[in-house]
Amino acid sequence: MPSKKYVNSGVKVQRPDFYGDNKSQKAYLKWCIIWLSECFRMAKPGSPICVFTDWRQLGATQDAIEGADFILRGIVPWNKTEAVRPQKGRFRNQAEYVVWGSKGDMPTSRNVKVLPGSYTYPVRQNDKHHLTGKPTELMKQIVKITEPGGIILDPFMGSATTGVAALSENYQFIGIEQSEKYFQIAKARLNETAKNLSSLRNITSEIIDMNTCSKRILSYLNAVTA
Repeated sequence: MPSKKYVNSGVKVQRPDFYGDNKSQKAYLKWCIIWLSECFRMAKPGSPICVFTDWRQLGATQDAIEGADFILRGIVPWNKTEAVRPQKGRFRNQAEYVVWGSKGDMPTSRNVKVLPGSYTYPVRQNDKHHLTGKPTELMKQIVKITEPGGIILDPFMGSATTGVAALSENYQFIGIEQSEKYFQIAKARLNETAKNLSSLRNITSEIIDMNTCSKRILSYLNAVTA
């Protein structure tokens, strides 16, 4: 069974589960600093970082971004609307948050327009391909924090909604996913998106599995150290 906290009552669609979602807050903070530090190392100066979180890990996510040496710049709420998990006598948990920052200074002269400080998009089952999947239209807005034509990295690609949004908005995309089931879902969605867009503009894509990726890295390292 998928993680119960991601399944609304009455929803019959079953999606693959995934690992690593049962960490304590301390373990989550340490883990986030590790992968965010790698993102910081690879990002060019001024690059934005955006991380989705819920209210439970909101504080830890902010700490992790700063712990990885990014400059914390704010929180953007995402209102998932009233269709989300109503419980009598309680406030609805209908919001998630985008904690965002940048690698060093982020000049206002960047070719990026003023973006909204909050978003409202419902979660639609026909547009949800992962237990924590985000609406494609929401992600099309979030990726616009990147300068036009830039490279967007999603180290936890899932079903590739960020990738679909990035390609649709004319960005380059790199995604990483350890789950074989979700990798196949992502591969199909990215291939379909690239195919649909190829008639509108010149677009190329290559999706490889981890074994192929590892072989290419080893081949490159052997070449540069020979």
